[in-house]
Amino acid sequence: MSGILARQVLQMLIMAAAGYLLFKGGKVSHEGSKALANILIYASLPCVIVNGFLIERTPAHAQGLLLSAGAAALLLGVSMLIARLLLRGDAIATFAASFSNPGFFGIPLVVSALGQGAVFYCTPFIAFLNVLQWTYGVAVLTGQPMRQGFSLKKLFTAPFVIAILIGLTIFATGVTLPSVVTGCLSGVAALNTPLSMFTIGIYLAQTDIRAMLKRLKVYAVAAVRLAMIPLVSLALLSLLPASMNDLKLALLICASCPVGANVAVYAQLHGKDYPYAVETVVISTLLAILSIPAVAALAGMVWPGV
Repeated sequence: MSGILARQVLQMLIMAAAGYLLFKGGKVSHEGSKALANILIYASLPCVIVNGFLIERTPAHAQGLLLSAGAAALLLGVSMLIARLLLRGDAIATFAASFSNPGFFGIPLVVSALGQGAVFYCTPFIAFLNVLQWTYGVAVLTGQPMRQGFSLKKLFTAPFVIAILIGLTIFATGVTLPSVVTGCLSGVAALNTPLSMFTIGIYLAQTDIRAMLKRLKVYAVAAVRLAMIPLVSLALLSLLPASMNDLKLALLICASCPVGANVAVYAQLHGKDYPYAVETVVISTLLAILSIPAVAALAGMVWPGV
């Protein structure tokens, strides 16, 4: 399992290198990079989420969805607590370490390790994470109460929320979509990995790499995000029975992903240190090639059958 994940992470980093070269070579502009981000947010990731719900409605799957929702809430709560305790006084570091990148980075790994069906267990994690970034994360960055500036209308019109509601409706009703629709969903969802990695590479191309490598803070963020939080998540998920190993591994991969790119988006939006935020994303993404397979190998020793 760890070997499969290592190969997938390496492939993703090669795609990121392609994005780096495209930007440096002038083939992708700043406007073009924003367009890629919009395709990811408004088309690709929603299709990935809806695709995850296209499984047979059974009592086992319904129970798995409820359990994954409860486990995701617990893991994210613990993640935020650890980041706040270990990185207090640094708002960007706290935001960055609290929230991983399950949508753009984790789902391709889950599909490689467990198949498309396991994405179903990741959807609550993605949903909760985005809501918490929008509320708690912004509060951390701005120092304002979570309720200030929060809009239910904005939340429920967000593309990931709409996708989850559509997916839940499909799952609950058991409706069968026409093959032409599922084919389109799969095709657009397949863009998720290359486009997200191109975006990471474009971030890297806009970074002073030499200065980034000398900035010790980013390594502290990476240590919390890639080591401390995954190890605690592994311990908590071990409380679930072995019959739920697919669910456990899917959530562990989500919890072990590098810093989510949204920290840079929100930092820029609220006038914070955008280059520093980008550096936390880039360094943790580069180090994830070692950390995620290591966490998966550890899970294989702790959880028989993984």
